[in-house]
Formats: sequence, C-alpha cells, structure tokens
Amino acid sequence: MLKTNQDRLVVQSVIGEVTSPKFRSPYRVSHDGRAMTLPGTGGITFNIRVGDPAFGWVADHVEPAVSMSNRETKEPGGAENSGLNTLACIGNRAVIVSGAAKGASGFVTGKHGGIEHVLVDFDWKVLEQMVIGDKIQIRAHGLGLALPELPDLKLFNLDPDLFRKLGCRTSPGRKLEVPVACRIPAELMGSGLGSASVASGDYDITTADAEAVHRLGIDKLRFGDLVAIDNTDNCFGRCYRKGAVSIGVVVHSDCILAGHGPGVTTIMTSRNGKIQPRTDRKANIAFYLGLRKDLFGAKK
Repeated sequence: MLKTNQDRLVVQSVIGEVTSPKFRSPYRVSHDGRAMTLPGTGGITFNIRVGDPAFGWVADHVEPAVSMSNRETKEPGGAENSGLNTLACIGNRAVIVSGAAKGASGFVTGKHGGIEHVLVDFDWKVLEQMVIGDKIQIRAHGLGLALPELPDLKLFNLDPDLFRKLGCRTSPGRKLEVPVACRIPAELMGSGLGSASVASGDYDITTADAEAVHRLGIDKLRFGDLVAIDNTDNCFGRCYRKGAVSIGVVVHSDCILAGHGPGVTTIMTSRNGKIQPRTDRKANIAFYLGLRKDLFGAKK
C-alpha cells in the first residue's frame, strides 16, 4: 500500500450556506453567436447528482446537487469563503447543521472557480428537504496530502480516504497508475488556465469543436469522472508542459461560452510525467464513495 503523510494532516471544520442562483444578465452569448437564457450555477439542483451526465442538459455551468459558499463576507473572493474553498477537499464528509434536513450527511464533490462554490452531494430524499440558506459543515481534511515515496507527484483537493479508495498503485517505472474515465489533450483546456494555484477552483475542457469532443469521448463524461489531462503541469498553477500529466474530477456541466466546457478540479499532477493513467469507465468518485449504486453498483 502506498504510504501517505495522512497521520500528520490537520482536520478542521469549515462551514457555508446553500447559495442562491445568480443572474447578472439574462443572456449569455454562445461560441456560435446565439444569445441564450439558461439555468446555471448555485442553489439546489434537485434532478442532477454526481454520476449523472455532464452533457445534454438545457443549462450552462450547472452544478450537481448542492452549491455552497461562506457568505460572512459579501464578495465571492472574501477571506472566509476562500478558507472554505481552499480547505475543503473532494471526498470530505459534509453534514447539514440547520433546517429540516439537519443531521444528514453527504460528500464534497468539487470546487468551482470564479463563482467560488464548493459542491456537495446528498441523497435524493435529503435534497427535497433542503432549502437555500441551510448551513453545511465540512470536516476538511486533505490539504497538504503527499506521497513521500513519489516526491515529484503533487496532490491537491483530495480527501486521504478517497485517495486510498481509488486503488492507485506504482508501476515498475515508479509511476503512479491512476484510473481515469477519459484522457484530454492539453489543447482543449480553456477557462482557468494561468491560475496561480490549483488549491481551489477548476478549469474547463473547451467543447466548441464538436468533432473532437465526440472523437475523444468527452461527450460521455459524467459529473465526478476522473480524467487525465496530458501535457499539463498543475504544480504551481495551470500551464502547458510537454510530458506532464494532471488528474482531475469533472465538477460542473458543459457550457455554451467560448473557451468553456465541463469544469475539472485538479487532484494530482506531475510535471515529470510520473502519472500513468489507466482507462476505467467506473473511474468516478460516486463509485468510490458508494453514492450512486443505481448507476455503478456497489464497490467491492
């Protein structure tokens, strides 16, 4: 079993509230020049959860299940909300601490940059009990996670227990074998490139080229899928680097805007190519966390 530094990681509480959807303008202009009005970020999305398709919805940047932020400050980039978005990690346990669904638990499934939301999945019945403004506390654990035996590989935004459940192993070439649902070429990455840090937020797979999206199987992606992004270095921000490999989780839906598409939150990166992706159609966090047995069955 791969050794981690889990025993030295801090476990802290972070808290936020279910956010309201926001519209600064009713229209968004698509990459092919159409003005459209569509559902998007925020709120409780009652009919979409992690494991469902990231394509095909009449929506733009829609977030599965529950979107939350810390509203102690008015701006999305406020210090308290930055703390929530940086400390929370995919796979962390989240508990509702107010409202009719108080006591119900779920899991963090992603982080969405720009809007600065943390995304949390709950059971269908729990979603029906929730309202905007319900408070959710997260047991934040994972910031600083590392593999001492693989110092060239960096981990981000990942709960240590979820990392263990992924079943990663080292290959004879001392590369980390990681299950992924799809491989993405660097040239398709768009919004979010150039960010100085990947400790929160995401960046988008662009989908204006329909032929490439279909040929690579990107149009089959689901919320929660693990993907490999080739020739990308996410060690100290997001950039192109030949031979580098990054792994991320699909966190929001396809988008109509130029330079946008399904969002990916980084969980691993190696600028020296020490990651070996292994294709597995069950490579989805819903499968590893046991969230959608209706789609994936029970994890053995």
